[in-house]
Formats: sequence, structure tokens, C-alpha cells
Amino acid sequence: MSEAERRRAEKELSSVLKRQLNPDQLETLRGLESFGWELKFIRKKPFQPAVAVIFDGDRKNFAVLEPDGTLNEHPDLNIRA
Repeated sequence: MSEAERRRAEKELSSVLKRQLNPDQLETLRGLESFGWELKFIRKKPFQPAVAVIFDGDRKNFAVLEPDGTLNEHPDLNIRA
């Protein structure tokens, strides 16, 4: 896969994920994107609310976008490396 194809696929995935966010989460994400943060995935567990996980530009730190749009930089969440 070429670099251009990979980037297009990432943008498409990102737009699909963003459609699952509520307006408060989207507003917070838009502000954070200007600092290099990006939505990486949405964790969905049975009988629990979905969890939107974002990473900083260096992919060293992650945080959760709470349903009310607040940023939780210390979530109780295990991410595999």
C-alpha cells in the first residue's frame, strides 16, 4: 500500500469514528486536533458505554473523551503496546 493510500484509509477511518461521537466530544476533539491529538479508536464493551480514546501526536500519551466533552487524561483503561 502506498503512502497516499494509507493516509486516505486513515482519514476515512477517522471520519467513521467521528460519526460515533456526540457534539460535546466532537467540539473537544476539534480543539485538541490543532495540538496533534487524534481519535484512534472507540472501545465498545457489552452493557457499557462506548469509550472514545485519543492519542497525542507522539503517540506517547492517551486520554479519553468523556460523554460530556471533558478530557480524562488519567482514565482507568489498559492499552496494549
